[in-house]
Amino acid sequence: MSTDPGILLARAGLARLMEPNDLTGTALVAVAGPVEAYRLITASTGTAPATEQQAVADLLGGDAGKRGAHRLDAGLERWRPRMDPAGPQRDLATIRRFGGDLLVPEDDAWPLQLNDLGLSAPLCLWWRGTAGPGHLPGPEALLAVVGSRDATDYGRHVTYELVADLVPRGITIVSGGAYGIDARAHEAALQANRAGHPADRPATIAVMAGGLDRFYPAGNDELLRRVESTGLLLAEVPPGTAPTRWRFLQRNRLLAALCGATLVVEARWRSGALTTARRASEIGRDVGAVPGSVLSSNSAGCHRLLREGSAVAVTDAAEALELLGITGDADPAMTWSPHGGDADARAHDGLDIQDLLLMDALPLRQAAAPDKLAMVSGLGIGAVLGGLSRLEARGLAEQSPNGWRRRRPT
Repeated sequence: MSTDPGILLARAGLARLMEPNDLTGTALVAVAGPVEAYRLITASTGTAPATEQQAVADLLGGDAGKRGAHRLDAGLERWRPRMDPAGPQRDLATIRRFGGDLLVPEDDAWPLQLNDLGLSAPLCLWWRGTAGPGHLPGPEALLAVVGSRDATDYGRHVTYELVADLVPRGITIVSGGAYGIDARAHEAALQANRAGHPADRPATIAVMAGGLDRFYPAGNDELLRRVESTGLLLAEVPPGTAPTRWRFLQRNRLLAALCGATLVVEARWRSGALTTARRASEIGRDVGAVPGSVLSSNSAGCHRLLREGSAVAVTDAAEALELLGITGDADPAMTWSPHGGDADARAHDGLDIQDLLLMDALPLRQAAAPDKLAMVSGLGIGAVLGGLSRLEARGLAEQSPNGWRRRRPT
């Protein structure tokens, strides 16, 4: 469908006024709609109407929305100094000059899996590339591959081998365009694209932390131009926006939500890649980690994920496909369901919402304890224990000495 120009301009303007993952801002948009939210910020002065203040506070969780940075009036104080009446038109003209455009939630092509982020979902996505958002595959065919910027030869080699096997099987590799593992993942996907990746899907997508009018880091300029020439680049911030530490961290939630699963190849103990993995786990996505040498600090983060039970070990492409619920060499667009195939889809028909949430939280390989499942699913421990019994009775969950995991019924 053709998006209403007023909505497009409003979301373009809001993207410049608000930092990524500004919960007060997204709550206001959810309450009032993008056009009215933008008007309230730019066309009025003083405090917000009491009805909007209360609605935003309720959406944010009662008292949490009435104090500190989450108050709507505090948000207005943050946003109004950034007002630029010509900004939305200028930003849209800039991205279109590069052959791209703005994708908004009102578009048919909007990736619905981003809505799993709730109020943390982006207001819009700026894009450029030959593939365009209309060719964006579903999460069943999207794998986030992330890791250290100072990748070792081992990490680069493993990344290349995994990606080279995954892309010809129809998987699109998503990463952040940074040095190290990100760059190697994009490079390998571009090379493997020649081996027969489906023509209707980009081989690789780069999700950027800054505006798409210039590529960052500068050392990856040529690589990102190659990604643009055959794939897609996305950002939630408008052209001209500089990448900052905050925006890098918030970009990671988009990687996690966009893809059906996340694979961490190398990561230090406090690597930013771990935030992607943890956010993926929080919203029910499966996470894999490539084991490395116990003597390598670059693998300490991967080992941390494995030790905590947040990820399963991945050593080859077949195990990476399992994260997406795919077995064998079949095209994921034909075989995938959120829980591993048609047989699984029939098996969970009729489950109530709580049991579906719990089933989504169950790991495929390494078992998890009930308290961990409660955290991932967002359910109380009582609901988890009751749900596990029901899922086990239907052959959808199995217990081991270490906890519970998902079971594919025969």
